[in-house]
Amino acid sequence: MANKITGNQDGLNGGNDTYNIQGRGTNIPRKKIVSETKKGLHPNHIVTKINGEEYIKAKPNSTEQDNVNKD
Repeated sequence: MANKITGNQDGLNGGNDTYNIQGRGTNIPRKKIVSETKKGLHPNHIVTKINGEEYIKAKPNSTEQDNVNKD
């Protein structure tokens, strides 16, 4: 279970093809993270569909630092 997942912005137009979970590693494929999120393994994140592709994002709240693509 990850509280913080960071997108690597390594896909087309800055999309996230891989993600990083601190302590677990970098370059975790998007399909794997999406699958884990759907199974409820990352309860602070949800799956969203953009142009027919599934991605994850942090559940909405007022804290920008929780965003997957934060600077």
